[in-house]
Amino acid sequence: MPESMMAQTRREGVLAAHSVDEYVISVPNLAEARQFYTTFGLKVVDEGEGLALYAFDNPHRYARIVKGERKRLLWIAFGIYADDLEAFTQHIDKLGVERVQSPDPMHPEGLWIKSSDGFPVHIKPAPKTSPSQLPPREFSPESNGTQRAPSSSAAPKVKPLYMSHLLIFTKSVSNSLKFYGELLGLRVSDSAGPSDAEKVIAFLHSPHGSDHHLLAFLESEDYGFHHSSWTVPSIDHVGLGMRQMSQAGYDFGWGVGRHVLGSNYFRYTRDPWGSFIEYSFDIDFVPHTMDWQARHHPPEDSLYVWGPDVAEGFGTNHEALQG
Repeated sequence: MPESMMAQTRREGVLAAHSVDEYVISVPNLAEARQFYTTFGLKVVDEGEGLALYAFDNPHRYARIVKGERKRLLWIAFGIYADDLEAFTQHIDKLGVERVQSPDPMHPEGLWIKSSDGFPVHIKPAPKTSPSQLPPREFSPESNGTQRAPSSSAAPKVKPLYMSHLLIFTKSVSNSLKFYGELLGLRVSDSAGPSDAEKVIAFLHSPHGSDHHLLAFLESEDYGFHHSSWTVPSIDHVGLGMRQMSQAGYDFGWGVGRHVLGSNYFRYTRDPWGSFIEYSFDIDFVPHTMDWQARHHPPEDSLYVWGPDVAEGFGTNHEALQG
């Protein structure tokens, strides 16, 4: 991945998180997790008592998977610039946000707080890993008298470039927007629902430069992990990723299609625990020099422009069902 994509861009005078640094979930079977994420195209590494997820040719750890009785979102870490730590400390204390003890003995540093939904949030100094420019976009050349499509027998294995965003379930979209907006300085990109006062899904970006969203919320009776989304450089990679997963037995999902909000082409595959993982291509980008004009949209614009019908259970929070 080009180093320029990870430039440390910054909106001067703005106190805000710049990245989702990593997420941590528990699952009941680590061997199953290793097979699933390796098939998806990630580098899966043994770290501590669990697994760590990396993109190839990218040194950043985007996620950790640990063993638990059930699949559960444990915490999310957000990256901030190191010289903003003291300002964030004062800001959090002024807001009266509850501090919590670190659930991660390997990483007690930074600030640990309780989210509006009740799970821990880690705010820590870290390099910016959200993209700072448009990702690579590969297209087939124009017809030129030769075959332009790759041969099935020689199709490459899809290996995503970086993690674009997370979508999590929340007890209240409005409360989550207020919490992450006031606390972390994240800004609304778009939302959808019956009315502006009744949002069912919403998307947040960083003012320091990021994809259309680095964090999104879907309303549910409890918090939970819905999906992580990983950027690939072409729509061919989205389709090849779908084939890659299906041939390995992970054939239930949604897509290929195109979203309205974010504009990206997608393919979701359901994981062994009822949540999803997404191949994403050509998502909207919000540079640090731009003020994105947030809009509220009708429910029919919340999911897709075209593609197959939404997969059964796509909006089901299995963590709430197991609670």
